Amino acid sequence: MKKLSVAESELHIPEIALGCMRISEMPVKAVGDLLRTSLEQGINFFDHADIYGGGKSEEVFAGAVREQKIRRDEMILQSKCGIREGFFDFSRDHILNSVEGILKRLDTDFLDILLLHRPDTLVEPEEVAEAFDLLHKSGKVRHFGVSNQNPMQLELLNRYVRQPLIFNQLQLSLMRSGMIDGGLNVNMKVPASVDHDGSILDYCRLNAITIQAWSPFQYGFFEGVFVGNEKFPELNAVLERLAGEYGVTPSAIAVAWILRHPAGIQAIIGTTKPERVEEIAAASSVVLTRQQWYELYRAAGNILP
Repeated sequence: MKKLSVAESELHIPEIALGCMRISEMPVKAVGDLLRTSLEQGINFFDHADIYGGGKSEEVFAGAVREQKIRRDEMILQSKCGIREGFFDFSRDHILNSVEGILKRLDTDFLDILLLHRPDTLVEPEEVAEAFDLLHKSGKVRHFGVSNQNPMQLELLNRYVRQPLIFNQLQLSLMRSGMIDGGLNVNMKVPASVDHDGSILDYCRLNAITIQAWSPFQYGFFEGVFVGNEKFPELNAVLERLAGEYGVTPSAIAVAWILRHPAGIQAIIGTTKPERVEEIAAASSVVLTRQQWYELYRAAGNILP
């Protein structure tokens, strides 16, 4: 598994991470098998959030870690906070209370990374800064980032927060490529030219922020997966052909498309099956050519200007 060096940190992370949103109802043993397989494939980065399974995902994960006797120094643990029922909350007290709950459920003394989960338009950045200072000084959180935030939201936080914001978790896939589309259709009067995200891809590259791509197999917003979906015959034909050429699965090719981007993007996969982890991990050994990358992009329904 190839590693990514994260700027302004000592972190060297696998370019594929395991998202733990769907493990809340799984037996501990099954989760243990999933974690062990992930580690064997070089995937030691695990992504959580306090809302996943109402906190149950973190509890089940901790039970699996104990069952498998996995050492804390074998794992990079990330969690997120800020989403509450019906609203967002980046207040000082909520951040601090959320982290206490996360640490208890994960049965750990510290998080490697804490992300603010989606934007809170009522954010008071001074409160975020105070919470981050307390968490960092106490050793409870070592690094910080955000999810689904645009450049100006990051700039606002950066004016007050003393710790570098080194991650931004954003939805990206072959069928959800808005942050790429706008940059390819500059000075055009076509739908793809609309920049919905404030050039977030270029902003993160300029500021050495590692993008984490969530839902790498989804089209739309949780509408379903595109791999093997008869709605997308042209894309799947190209995925199948390239999978045969590289000796991997179409899912691995879909992830390899993300990893090929020079921004150094980390893909977060949400599978619950060990065999799928093995299949997708093979993406790390695939380096698509520029021609293949653009062929996939076009097969996904995009038109180059």
